[in-house]
Amino acid sequence: MVFTDVPILGLTYVPRQPTFVAASWVKRKQDPDNEKIYIFFREKNSDSSPEADPWITRVARVCKVDEGGSKRFFQNTWTSFLKARLVCGFSKESLYFNHLKDVYVLHAENWRDTRVYALFTSSWNSTAVCIYTMAEIDEVFEKSAFKGYEGVIPNPRPGTCVINSSRLPYTTLNVVKDHSEMSEWIHSSVHPLAPFHVSNHNYTKLAVDRVQAADQGMFNVLLLATDTGKIHKCLELGSELFIILETQLSYRSAVQSMILASKKKKLIVGFAEDVLILDLQRCQNYNSSCAECVLSRDPYCAWTPNGCTSTVVGGIQNLIEQQTSVCRAALEEPKTLNRSRREITPATPMAPSVVPHTVPLGVPVYLSCPIDSYHATYTWEHRGPSRNSSTPCQQMGPHCLHLIPAMESGGNGQHQCMSRERDHTRVVTQYLLTVQTASRRDHLPNAGSSVNEINNELVSHTELVAMIVAAMAIVAGL
Repeated sequence: MVFTDVPILGLTYVPRQPTFVAASWVKRKQDPDNEKIYIFFREKNSDSSPEADPWITRVARVCKVDEGGSKRFFQNTWTSFLKARLVCGFSKESLYFNHLKDVYVLHAENWRDTRVYALFTSSWNSTAVCIYTMAEIDEVFEKSAFKGYEGVIPNPRPGTCVINSSRLPYTTLNVVKDHSEMSEWIHSSVHPLAPFHVSNHNYTKLAVDRVQAADQGMFNVLLLATDTGKIHKCLELGSELFIILETQLSYRSAVQSMILASKKKKLIVGFAEDVLILDLQRCQNYNSSCAECVLSRDPYCAWTPNGCTSTVVGGIQNLIEQQTSVCRAALEEPKTLNRSRREITPATPMAPSVVPHTVPLGVPVYLSCPIDSYHATYTWEHRGPSRNSSTPCQQMGPHCLHLIPAMESGGNGQHQCMSRERDHTRVVTQYLLTVQTASRRDHLPNAGSSVNEINNELVSHTELVAMIVAAMAIVAGL
């Protein structure tokens, strides 16, 4: 949305191609006459030099009780309007994200603790999230000098909220008229050295939910939408952003708008084509075991007698440390959680069944297993008759692949895809491979097609081509 009525912003301030991003009324229960409205927008930079960023992000402030000036001066115009530059970036390196994309204001009981989450993009195609408190934003408006003004600051100070704004003295109004911009910039004191989060994803929209965990602690969950129709559900833990879940929605276009229905734990997502509703309590994604539920670090979900379900007081979670030992502890002390040993199990998932395959000697084999968590480390473990080995996984999309260039007798045995995350290790997939000797293969019809069937079952055609290319690259580099 673009500002169209420039006089609302002040008599002499003419913004350069401004784009409105968000506005928020911040209430003060103990001081309602001093409540203010904050407006977040971006505009073209007046500095046209090649090294200057083309955009500048600003926040403006106006008093809720502002009724404009007298009939002679400032009529129908805000008398309390002030603006300041809002910056996000690496201050020491003078690298800033200046293109404001979205803003979400997370209100608090005390207005000073209200947080502003701002989403920015940069000229080098990265996105960043910076967090500001309303206290630090207001401090700049209350204490900063006025840009370009060198006189004595009048009383009342420009920007002060008064019940009858038409009676403000001309000395105060003249500063608002000619010097409404603050000299100081607004930086984040929450994360002063760098943005809270920097990503190569092209995020377009942002929302923040306040979630009560099973231990009744409160956690902030960021919901970030991409230009390809994905929603990243992220947990804020101090200076860390943990991506809990990535959800690909029906449309692979940019998310145009988002509305958070916090009480119902729903996210309403708007595309150019349609509007979708996303359930934020999708706990069935981690329902295979207590360990998987805990490792998800999803404050909306906890392990209960019914599996991984919507968080209830006393459910099993470990959001900060992410240690699955809490599952074992619950088994050892069932009375603490008012559950029986039978109700808590399974603490860990059952090992997958072994898939047997007979492979002709000298034939390449490609093994595959699904990647359930991008926070885990995957390896392929081989337990053979004469030796054991461990091989890093080759990630291809949502799969972990392993190439055996040519099957030999040493390849006999069990091949397991292992997942390790924090204190939890599990078997994702396991195969039992047996080498087929030449004499046995001669007696089997259509041996070549049998090999194809084996490889097609172990890995898809697309992954097979990708693995061959990767193998050729490895060989070429040797």
